[in-house]
Amino acid sequence: MKNKESRTLIVGAGISGLTAAAYLSREGYNVLLIEKSDKCGGLLNSFRRKGFVFDVGARSIENSGVIRPMLKDLGIDLDLLESPVSIGIEDKVIDFVSKEQLYDYKELLEHLYPDSKKDIERIMGLIKKIYKDMEVLYGIDNPFFLDLKSNRMFLMKELLPWFLKFSLVVMRINRMREPVESFLKKRLSNQSLVDIISQHFFKNTPVFFALGYFYVYSDYLYPKGGTGELSRAIEKKIVEWGGKIMTETEIAKAIPSEKKVYDAKGNSYSYDNLIWSADLKTLYNILETEGLDSKIVSEILKQKEEFLLKRGGDSVYSVMIGVEESPEKFKSISNGHFFYTPSKKGLGEIHRSRLKSLIEDFEKTPKEKVLEWVDDYCQLTTYEISIPALRDPSLAPKGKTGMIVSFLFEYDLIKKVEEAGWYEEFKKEVENCILKTLSTSIYPKIEKKILFRFSSTPLTISRRAGTSEGGIVGWSYEKPVPVVSNLRKMPDSVKTPIPNVLQTGQWVYSPAGIPTAILTGWLAAQSIIKKKE
Repeated sequence: MKNKESRTLIVGAGISGLTAAAYLSREGYNVLLIEKSDKCGGLLNSFRRKGFVFDVGARSIENSGVIRPMLKDLGIDLDLLESPVSIGIEDKVIDFVSKEQLYDYKELLEHLYPDSKKDIERIMGLIKKIYKDMEVLYGIDNPFFLDLKSNRMFLMKELLPWFLKFSLVVMRINRMREPVESFLKKRLSNQSLVDIISQHFFKNTPVFFALGYFYVYSDYLYPKGGTGELSRAIEKKIVEWGGKIMTETEIAKAIPSEKKVYDAKGNSYSYDNLIWSADLKTLYNILETEGLDSKIVSEILKQKEEFLLKRGGDSVYSVMIGVEESPEKFKSISNGHFFYTPSKKGLGEIHRSRLKSLIEDFEKTPKEKVLEWVDDYCQLTTYEISIPALRDPSLAPKGKTGMIVSFLFEYDLIKKVEEAGWYEEFKKEVENCILKTLSTSIYPKIEKKILFRFSSTPLTISRRAGTSEGGIVGWSYEKPVPVVSNLRKMPDSVKTPIPNVLQTGQWVYSPAGIPTAILTGWLAAQSIIKKKE
């Protein structure tokens, strides 16, 4: 390998770490990718249980002009299926496959809230404008993955004109950072209508990115075999190009003055460059600064303090279910990726002031009151329902269907429950509430056809993927994020104050997602490659 003498360690084999490892190993670098779990992929994974395949983390993958060109650039032939979304409220369901469904969504809201037609018209006008901006944002394949030197025609005729439009869109994005809830509340007089739109998203999501999801819904892909096939395909390329991967290895100490990290068993690993693709709070908690210049130490401590004061974003509670029912039955209701809200009432303060009071007074609150809150929440929240076999029939036994039913859930509440000693009981009660809600709404009597069920909680995510507060998209939006949040400045997102250390993944750029995680992995790899040139 032409750069064998220069060793790059990458800690964290989620999608950003895999991307960085792939690009560096392709260039001949001596790459060692270290992962604490038993397999790569992080929150982009799939597993098989009793003949059913279930996805971990992402239920579909947003292309965003990134996934297809990145795979092509790496020479990966992966069968990507279209993954259209359905949106349902009460007994009405829309198959959201193109811009035309914006009109259907408008009609649905007007049907549910006939006294709010003028407000709905105004908001839908804004959604349409943001949709056009999203078409620009993701209108061409991301130039990071294109060979522009050999394609001057594309550069002159497509990329440069696009870049001018892109620059204007970025300006509009930066002006639309207000939380979607407060933005809608100023423009809609019906609180239930505010809730029914905003509760699809993480708390305080910037309005542009929240309402931009109406474009994203038609941009989803699903790898044949499950979402984890994307991670596995990149992993294979890393090994093919000579990169090494170590799983079940947790890094417990980092000493940048020595250019070494140590695992939990005391083994040391030297590096010339370190890419940290895991939780950033963990990095700064295990970092030892002796031997570094005092100015550098000051910068590191300042960054550490800022990170430790902030929280991971909303987490997710998921129930994996095997159903004695054919996929055709579910296909008659929705597509394989389905956002469903059982009631037009909306959550109101259930997931805000009521939840906050419940957590603060948990030790004094009877178990029955906690479960009463759970029941109310399950009846009114928005569910993300994934049915893998509706995208790929091979992912469930013939005549049966696997489902992943998820909703946003508070890490602090489930942590309190665990500390109180009734975690397993709580999970069963949540599963019962979910199935009762779905069985009396969109899937009549489904609870009588259950073959098996099991849960993944925010604690599962935190422990399995090592993410602070079980966050699945990086930092919470409820406080100013401590990382880069401007598209123009994304190249700066991978920089750290720590010598010879770069960072990638959901924690380094906000709003985060699979495409942005991939881009940060690519940027970190390019930073090392350019340094050697």
